[in-house]
Amino acid sequence: MQGITLDKSDIPQHIKGITCNVKNCVYNDMSSYCTAERISVGPSYATAGIDTICGTFRPKNR
Repeated sequence: MQGITLDKSDIPQHIKGITCNVKNCVYNDMSSYCTAERISVGPSYATAGIDTICGTFRPKNR
């Protein structure tokens, strides 16, 4: 039986400077970092942080 070799590119890397506390998001690495390739935040009419939504959020399958 052969072992599985992971290429460094197969391991999700977090986005430098972006933290995430949403534990049930597939992109949260459980160390409060986002591993998405890129993020989308909106809506464009937001006037405060509380008005924003992470459009990248995807729930983990339970």
